[in-house]
Amino acid sequence: MIPRFHERTHTPHDPLAEALGRPLSPIEGLTEYTVVAHWPGLDYFSPDDEQRTWTSVQWAEHLEDPYLEHPFAASPDDDRRAILHLDVRLHPDDRELTGPEWAETAHRLARAAGIEIPGKEHGCRWIAVQAQPGRLDLIANLIHLDGAWHAPPANSLRLSDEARRIEQDLHLIPVRTGPTPRPAIRPATTASAQLASVLTQLADEQTGPLATVRGLVEHSAHRIARQPGAAGTDTAHRLELIARRLHAIQQDLDSIAAHMVQPRVAAVPPAARHTVHRSP
Repeated sequence: MIPRFHERTHTPHDPLAEALGRPLSPIEGLTEYTVVAHWPGLDYFSPDDEQRTWTSVQWAEHLEDPYLEHPFAASPDDDRRAILHLDVRLHPDDRELTGPEWAETAHRLARAAGIEIPGKEHGCRWIAVQAQPGRLDLIANLIHLDGAWHAPPANSLRLSDEARRIEQDLHLIPVRTGPTPRPAIRPATTASAQLASVLTQLADEQTGPLATVRGLVEHSAHRIARQPGAAGTDTAHRLELIARRLHAIQQDLDSIAAHMVQPRVAAVPPAARHTVHRSP
């Protein structure tokens, strides 16, 4: 489980669209299976479980409301970028977590990141989105309900420690036992090394563009497979095959990049044999 902070933004629309893996919609409702957790004050803010049927646009507006309610709220250095975005990704070979497990993970990470303060129901507004396989996104507004600015965490050490504990508690694959990390490519001094660096970035399993595309394809296959009818099953199978081919491409690119940065060993001529003359 690898946590990662994104650069803070002024609006929650782009972070939420990235978490969903698709553009925001004023029609599609997000259920509790997608928004798996949220700030505790929402239960009092929106009674009768109304928030369970909000669309993605409405969720974005909900996270954006503190801007309108407190137009002059800002950080000590007058920074108005109040939207904090954090995501965590599981190991590719991890099992699929249940809804309650994702919710528990979200609340624990929110507390570790300082987004949620136990016992404080009127702190930051935040939601946790689980819309892509093996990925959880937390999006928060750092402006409190009383207009105070919430200082974001200074570093991610506490968050990483909590991620390790969650891995242990939920019996997930620890980062340290994952695939052998790729050797770091030093600053390129040759065209070959530069190209190898580009290929390594393309093939990266966590942040590479091919990994993102493969995740979206796998997610689409998973959703289509739930639809009734043989046509949906056939389409889901074809998408799974595409995802496998993308994974094979990632592996090929990674192998080529590793080969390009291997030091070349100069050919050494074989040592001359010493002929032993035997006496007749």
